[in-house]
Amino acid sequence: MNVPNTAPELFTWEFAGDPYPAYAWLREHSPVHWTTLPSGVEAWLVTRYADARQALADGRLSKNPEHHAEDAQGKSRTGIPGERSANLMTHLLNIDPPDHTRLRRLVSKAFTPRRVAEFTPRVQELTDDLIDRFAPHGEADLIHDFAFPLPIYAICDLLGVPREDQDDFRDWAGMMIRHGGGPRGGVARSVKKIRGYLAELIHRKRGDLGDDLISGLIRASDHGEHLTENEAAAMCFVLLFAGFETTINLIGNGTYALLRNPGQRQRLQESIGRGETALLDTGIEELLRYDGPVELATWRFATEPLTIGGQRIATGDPVLVVLAAADRDPARFSEPDTLDLTRRDNQHLGYGHGIHYCLGAPLARLEGRTALETLLRRLPDLELAADPADLRWRGGLIMRGLRDLPVRFTAT
Repeated sequence: MNVPNTAPELFTWEFAGDPYPAYAWLREHSPVHWTTLPSGVEAWLVTRYADARQALADGRLSKNPEHHAEDAQGKSRTGIPGERSANLMTHLLNIDPPDHTRLRRLVSKAFTPRRVAEFTPRVQELTDDLIDRFAPHGEADLIHDFAFPLPIYAICDLLGVPREDQDDFRDWAGMMIRHGGGPRGGVARSVKKIRGYLAELIHRKRGDLGDDLISGLIRASDHGEHLTENEAAAMCFVLLFAGFETTINLIGNGTYALLRNPGQRQRLQESIGRGETALLDTGIEELLRYDGPVELATWRFATEPLTIGGQRIATGDPVLVVLAAADRDPARFSEPDTLDLTRRDNQHLGYGHGIHYCLGAPLARLEGRTALETLLRRLPDLELAADPADLRWRGGLIMRGLRDLPVRFTAT
């Protein structure tokens, strides 16, 4: 890894392709770094593992953007595009206890180990169905044809979106993750469409409750949990938004990392062929650490002056914890820039830490594990069909994922 000698330029297209040398420089020379983001918002970047872990669990760093020291226009440049205008702000990424505790308790019932285990056959069915569609062609774009639709259909099933409506969700979600690649204002329009659909679906389900997450939220509201319709819609929206893009990137980044590390890929493939699970278990965690789906944790704002890594943070300052940098910190991980699927001491921060630890992590792990295991088993000679230098990474601040991943294999 070629670490720059001087302060690196951040958030360029070149940086997006491989941000890790720049993060190594920041960890060494400016571990809590004040910078201007592409949106024009100024924020602190926290890059060392110990500091990141502290910040993620620090109650003085609020998730509520109202604590941002900026004016209303500045506040609107943080968070998910379009969520403010669509009245979808009251969700787990934007609130603090006690409201966060209340809403998380309601939603967590959908992600218990038992519920996730019950969902396993459906995830396998979706995985096989998607591979069936492109396996006869001998080539595919693994993002468009596989990594993108799999979590969309899975989260729609979990929420209780009828099958006949799920392709609409797929279109709206596609617009949300294109960022600069779609028409101007397309993200906000897609968010408004999702908001309108969720309001209608919640209304419909009140008269026909099922075993899905939306029905569960309605039951909780009817039993005195005081869940407003806006809260229910916002919760469903953020589960969709956070639940599909992280899994797209886990599958895409994970497959790409395996294709770039053939020795590790062969070892995993042989283990899968023997019906073993141990290397797949540690391998998923290593892929989350090595090039995980979430590059920066979502926004936090200082509610009082505090110190992180020796740096004084003022009240109202935005703080962004760089998970990708922390998970390559040599002070915490031996040979952090090496992909080692056997790594045991691997308390990575890929899904966060503290009370805001990703609620859907068990489902994302299930989907990622199922996708990678099935790909390597069914398409054993899978290989990259493009020069790595030609691959493009999606724009955006929080997530890290490929726009496309062309592959080829023996048609089956």
